[in-house]
Amino acid sequence: MDPQPRKLLDQVRDAIRLKHYSYKTEQTYVGWIHRYTLFHNKQHPKEMGSAEIEAFLTHLTVEKQVLASTQNQAFSALLFLYRQVLNQDLGSSINAVRARPSRYLPTVLIKAEVRSILSRVTKSPSLVIQILYGSGLRLNEGLRLRVKDLDFAQRHVIVRDAKGNESRSGLNSHECNRQSSLISRASRSRLQPVTIDTLAVTTDTLAVTTDTWRLTSEMASRLTDVNLIGDG
Repeated sequence: MDPQPRKLLDQVRDAIRLKHYSYKTEQTYVGWIHRYTLFHNKQHPKEMGSAEIEAFLTHLTVEKQVLASTQNQAFSALLFLYRQVLNQDLGSSINAVRARPSRYLPTVLIKAEVRSILSRVTKSPSLVIQILYGSGLRLNEGLRLRVKDLDFAQRHVIVRDAKGNESRSGLNSHECNRQSSLISRASRSRLQPVTIDTLAVTTDTLAVTTDTWRLTSEMASRLTDVNLIGDG
């Protein structure tokens, strides 16, 4: 009995993972392809082409009024579907109504505002946020950091298997480097290796504890004898 062919979205996931794209990219591409098929009443993409792609992209711009970056994202997902999964040439260029790129100045916080935000966050989240801000890491990159990824001597942060399955290094701020070093030392101190000196100290402590217990037992026995004599 021949195995059933994999569903379209599963084929898309397989192709994305073969190219080592990030999990976030996988979710985004699968989401846009799913919306594309729903827009055309669940018609299979093999039965569609450039005209249907143009209609979908124009719908996003005219009716949904998405940003240019969002439309480009949807376009990239559909190109990946047809070129990498379906192995289908789209032929002529896509002439959809394109969204106008937005032009605005980004909001940049001053140092006092940054300090005000950081002062309201404590413990582990505070350190993660400081590393994100000081080293320019993405959120998932900061959350996946391990102690071995921090070079305290050179104040470097090593990001492993980042976007595009590539690794890179960045500078760590002086304050983050100091706090990370303190946390690293504290975590290592909880896992001190057992040495001969440690065993010797433990043995002496047990001996003292045993002697104390014997002395306490003898005193309790004498007190009991005295009480019994007094009662008699």
